[in-house]
Amino acid sequence: MTIFVGLDWGGSSHAVCIIDAAGKILDHFAVTHERDGLADLVARLRRHGLPGDTPVAIERPSGLLVDVLVETGFVVTPVHPNVVKACRPRYRAVAAKSDPGDAYILADILRTDGHRLTQLRPQSDAIKALRALVRGRDDLVASKVMFTNQLRALLESFWPGPIGLFADIASPIALAFIRRYPTPESASRLGDKRMAAFLAQNKYCGRRSVADVLGRLRSAPPGGAAEAEADAKGELVTAIANVLESLVSQIAKLSGRIEHAVAQLPEGRIVMSFPRAGKICAAQITAELGDVRARFQSEDHLAAEAGVAPVTYQSGRSRGVGWRWACNKRLRTAVTCFADNSRHASPWAANVYRKARERGCRHPHAVRILARAWLRILWRTWHDAVPYDPQKHPAARAILISG
Repeated sequence: MTIFVGLDWGGSSHAVCIIDAAGKILDHFAVTHERDGLADLVARLRRHGLPGDTPVAIERPSGLLVDVLVETGFVVTPVHPNVVKACRPRYRAVAAKSDPGDAYILADILRTDGHRLTQLRPQSDAIKALRALVRGRDDLVASKVMFTNQLRALLESFWPGPIGLFADIASPIALAFIRRYPTPESASRLGDKRMAAFLAQNKYCGRRSVADVLGRLRSAPPGGAAEAEADAKGELVTAIANVLESLVSQIAKLSGRIEHAVAQLPEGRIVMSFPRAGKICAAQITAELGDVRARFQSEDHLAAEAGVAPVTYQSGRSRGVGWRWACNKRLRTAVTCFADNSRHASPWAANVYRKARERGCRHPHAVRILARAWLRILWRTWHDAVPYDPQKHPAARAILISG
């Protein structure tokens, strides 16, 4: 008997609905997100058929629950949450969410429109590892930005001196200075010799002279905090600087591991062959692309997933083009970063960007246009498993010849 399974994922429990080919509910239950609960889920699904003959619809393409189902052999089909949201009015007058109701909707979507959906094919273990490293590093970088802004705002409130002392307030030497001199009082007796010793101890690049560094510190606006308040804020500054120092160190370690990991992957070497792709940006793109070639059926599919293809709305004589909200935002960030960098190394990319700007596009829009152009090439190289070759890129070759 043909069955369809809908699974509404939850934080602590999951609602499951099993229907037949006519849409009749055969079973409806919930399982907990624990070892015994997931084992019970697999056992109850097996009662209705073999895993290879049991399609399961779920609103997310990854996670422990998805891994358990895939490893057991079930045919998992991810369904975008927007699809479920749009389908709710088909089943009830009030489009309110309920876990059992969504589980039934997922199963019925799979029954009626399963042929339109793409079944999940798991990525290799190496891609999963790279994705975990890349996304974890991105989260740490976001935390670093947050703490950096918090540190800058705190210093501005009582001692702006260290802010403009070095190029980056989150650099190791800037954090070392803040930790040693967290208040105006602690730096009040800082002279040429002490500053020179500090700079030498922290391996300062020597871009500015000792006198220049001291001059910047002393020319900053004076702090207006009284002694008790300055001491309290100095303690907070030290705490944030310690957190930032640890974050910077861990990000550097993760970056080194990511650079090594992406260079070992065939897909990573393909992305790294593009101009100015680098290693970290290439790793971010590779982690989101994966190594399942059938995942993106066309370059347009990839562009939509990356969020660089706009959405066209048309009804009668009304027509508009809007921003694509539903996309892989991590992939969009990575490909636009690569596109922006590439225009400094590729004459073809610089030409595409320049023409977009001449048409009146703002910088972010012009970068997305360039990213869309690069994705046509990236999809082909990724699909064919070959590195980028400017000599096989007619538009790039023509510019090189004419230049």
